[in-house]
Amino acid sequence: MSGRAERMEGLLRAAFAPSLLAIEDQSGRHAHHAGARVGGAPAVGETHYRIAMVAAAFEGRSRVERQRAVHAALAAEFATGLHALSLVLRTPVEARAADRPT
Repeated sequence: MSGRAERMEGLLRAAFAPSLLAIEDQSGRHAHHAGARVGGAPAVGETHYRIAMVAAAFEGRSRVERQRAVHAALAAEFATGLHALSLVLRTPVEARAADRPT
């Protein structure tokens, strides 16, 4: 796991105490995207991530409120080059429902 991913994991665990947390660096998929360039330099990675998290802390929060809370928890990472997140944020009840066959 990269340095940024490890930092993000620590921040997210501290803020949300998730029962499930998966962080995937997807920067390679965005190598030609402007957000992959820090300060105009060539793509350096660690800029685009997918985060899947299950946490009771999301109970009673809308999808937008959950996303805003995650972005706030990772504000320092955005200030140092994190560019984009793909987020799947669920409560434990939502996660169990998603795992049930239909």
